[in-house]
Amino acid sequence: MPRQKPPPSDPLQTAPLSDDLRALAERGTLCRFAKGAGLIQEGSIDDTIYIVLDGRLRVYGSHLVNDREITHGTYGPGEYVGEMSLDGGARSASVMALEPTTCAMITRRTLEAHLTERPAFAFELLAKVIRRARAATLSAKSMALNDVYGRLKQLLESLAEAQPDGTRRLSEALTHLELANRVGCSREMVTRQLNDLQQGGYVKAPRGGHLLLLKALPPRW
Repeated sequence: MPRQKPPPSDPLQTAPLSDDLRALAERGTLCRFAKGAGLIQEGSIDDTIYIVLDGRLRVYGSHLVNDREITHGTYGPGEYVGEMSLDGGARSASVMALEPTTCAMITRRTLEAHLTERPAFAFELLAKVIRRARAATLSAKSMALNDVYGRLKQLLESLAEAQPDGTRRLSEALTHLELANRVGCSREMVTRQLNDLQQGGYVKAPRGGHLLLLKALPPRW
């Protein structure tokens, strides 16, 4: 007798959501996006937010003159994006899927109905907006006060997770281009910095893997 395939899991039930956020997601429209698909376009006007159930999204801004991009953050299951447009203004950043991603799409009207029934969720939403505003302030400060190495060091250390052998491993497998987009410089500059750090015995870069920090990075380079 052929083995039966297990039923596909319901992302609404398996995603790591708070009770209030899960209840909101259940009110929304389930949307699936292929890798590279755009969810939000910078400058557009709409009032939807997206709750990530599985997959990963990238939030980024672009410069029309030099065609450069900077990544503001990446978000996975349990996170949501698009809340900054709830004031009715234009979208301040674009959002794309880094891998096949499932989201619950929530309109402003749906959110208002949810807040009427669960007013405490307003504080969760407000806290999220405040955290992201603080992160944007710190990012702008870093761009203004740090050189490229300083920004790269800050990013690597923020993503590093301690390992049993004393090394630290980045929580994400990022390409040189993705690192460059996060720190606001060219891919070539990141490659040069990482090559220098690798020659100095500070980092190890397995092909296609997660970067390892072998010892404390120097304060200056």
